[in-house]
Amino acid sequence: MLSHKLQIRVRYGETDQMGYVYYGNYAQYFEMGRVEWLRNLGISYKRMEDSGIMLPVLNLNIDYKNPAKYDDLLTLKTILLKKPSVRIEFGFEIHNESQELLTKGYTSLVFIDMKRNRPIKAPDYILEKTEGLF
Repeated sequence: MLSHKLQIRVRYGETDQMGYVYYGNYAQYFEMGRVEWLRNLGISYKRMEDSGIMLPVLNLNIDYKNPAKYDDLLTLKTILLKKPSVRIEFGFEIHNESQELLTKGYTSLVFIDMKRNRPIKAPDYILEKTEGLF
């Protein structure tokens, strides 16, 4: 498994009236994690899209354990769960500065040929970079 950690400081505008991170923002955090996971592997999400491949989300699951609050420094851990094929699957964990688990999540995405609007297998450059991790 390949994982990547990203720190996120909760901004005021990301919180609700109670001062907790609004539940819809976790999907954006997970997206940040996926993009940085790819970048850490040497893959630009933008270049992938420029080459005609997109990654729409098929599945998103979030398990809220404890709230994240305004100004918390969060650590988002993004984990590749299995070898990419037509799909790529990630797990997520968000901890606060006290190492308390706040949120767990999962996304499944599909590689799509943008010209044909059809699923395709993961690009060879991604398969090569993840070879041997499983």
